[in-house]
Amino acid sequence: MYTIKINFENPDDLHHHHDEEDDHHEEHEHNFEVATDEQGKEYAIIKGQADHSILESIILSGLHLHHNCGAVCACTTCHIYVHKGEDYIEEISDREEDYVDRAINPRLESRLGCQCILLEGSGDIEITIPDQSGIIGHEH
Repeated sequence: MYTIKINFENPDDLHHHHDEEDDHHEEHEHNFEVATDEQGKEYAIIKGQADHSILESIILSGLHLHHNCGAVCACTTCHIYVHKGEDYIEEISDREEDYVDRAINPRLESRLGCQCILLEGSGDIEITIPDQSGIIGHEH
């Protein structure tokens, strides 16, 4: 089992999901903790298991990350930054790399959440979800 720390570029993304998930996605329990770092920024902590993607882990926790293509590596809406624990995730494919290059503000640590499959084992992973407020698409 993995522990995944999720930072949010836009703090409203964390609180936005509390309200919306209660109204529209009752099948997912809220399986996440909210904590505050030394600078007063809130972050979430979730659990992830092997063979699940980081996107799946986020959804199962009751949080939200856009995935307009249905998690088939055909868009960039689940773009994340992986800061720690990249060794616990399947390596980036050429296809994913092509899409990451099209993401908003890509960085060396950019990945697509739908393609970050957790390997067998356990450990700590830290990611940041870029600001989701500019993404147009369906709410899943």
